[in-house]
Amino acid sequence: MQQPLVAVSTDVRQFDNYTWHAAPRQYLEAAIAGAGVFPVLVPSFGDRLDLDELLSSVDGVMMTGSKSNVHPSLYGGDASEANGPYDPDRDATTLPLIRRAIERGVPLLAICRGIQEMNVALGGSLATEIQEREGSLDHRAPVSDNQDERFAIRQSVSIKPGSCLAGVFGAGDVMVNSVHRQAVDRLGAKLQVEAVATDGTVEAVSVRDSRSFAVGVQWHPEYWVKSDSVSQRVFKAFGDAVRAHAAARVATRAAAE
Repeated sequence: MQQPLVAVSTDVRQFDNYTWHAAPRQYLEAAIAGAGVFPVLVPSFGDRLDLDELLSSVDGVMMTGSKSNVHPSLYGGDASEANGPYDPDRDATTLPLIRRAIERGVPLLAICRGIQEMNVALGGSLATEIQEREGSLDHRAPVSDNQDERFAIRQSVSIKPGSCLAGVFGAGDVMVNSVHRQAVDRLGAKLQVEAVATDGTVEAVSVRDSRSFAVGVQWHPEYWVKSDSVSQRVFKAFGDAVRAHAAARVATRAAAE
């Protein structure tokens, strides 16, 4: 089978006197090397995009991480400068895209900001600056100019028995590179917790009774996908689901001819 197409979210950034719609290379590399798919960048133009047409043309959706945060107005939070930066054009694109992908049974992998978008899209809320909560770990990256140090695998998360990810890793603990200062607070409708950190912070979710793979992880499997087995398994599971969706679409078309 040819590489199936996967829609990938983009950030809106200003530099070189242009407005750019872009995605970090690590996610695109991981999509190709880890999932075996063809990543297609989706510009963040909100309701100007025909998302149903997009989802009729791709076999998966991937939400990337980002420096920006989901705007608090979308979940009743405090839209202060401290909780930023924000990217409202991305929010206006990714939240409806997530909802439509789930409704249509298109495989979905949401990473870092992506899991937070997934939660808000389904009616949940976010906790901000979680390192300030009593009893919480500091999930932020250490201050360093070395990206390998910032994204080092240093945190244990516990996979829930019977969950989707238990089918990927087995139940129990795995080591991940969780780097964030916000996290799931009130869980969105239809979501279930897949994994938690030792301080109880939600580190992964999935859609209950989903028609396909629909998982969000707070950590960064894209960073070490070429060398870390946990990261590799996340992308392989996503890629397998994408190929299964593509094969089902081909079979449906063939039956209709």
